[in-house]
Amino acid sequence: MYNLKIISSSVRPGRKGPIVANWIKNLAEQTGNFNVEYIDLGELNLPLMNEANHPTMQKYEHEHTQKWSATVSEADAFIFVTAEYDYGYPAALRNAFEYLFHEWGYKPAGIVSYGGLSGGTRAANSLKADLSTFRIVPLYEAVNIPFFSQYINDDGQFIPSESAEKSAAVQLHELVRWAKGLKAIKEDK
Repeated sequence: MYNLKIISSSVRPGRKGPIVANWIKNLAEQTGNFNVEYIDLGELNLPLMNEANHPTMQKYEHEHTQKWSATVSEADAFIFVTAEYDYGYPAALRNAFEYLFHEWGYKPAGIVSYGGLSGGTRAANSLKADLSTFRIVPLYEAVNIPFFSQYINDDGQFIPSESAEKSAAVQLHELVRWAKGLKAIKEDK
């Protein structure tokens, strides 16, 4: 079993990211391949980066950073659930990345993006470009959900399209393969 952290990046009031994240979390748990932890950056509420030392030094002064470091360290893989804000991913996610450096490395990441016409693809592409700077391996297999609000029912549940279901299944399969392969690299220090 691999430790999978599903991180919902939207912090805006009324956000729908947690609904989409809950859907992918349930799918990941159903595979039997992951110990899944869901992280809502809106609830984590990390302040704007406030550590005095550079993250590569891992000399964290604040308790919130120490906890964040421990959480990210124990991950074998990630899924980032992201909205698209002004053609990019939310600033809260970038802030969460910048708190740490070594803890992110040599782990695969899937991206589930949602939005209007583009399905969050511009945010996903921006995120992919940034992931490699933290030594995170972004998967090619993506889940992009256009006009996502039409898939949220009156009970606040995400009811995915057939294509979203298929894309998610492929992404989760590939996440296992990459987590298995990168484990050897991660452990070879």
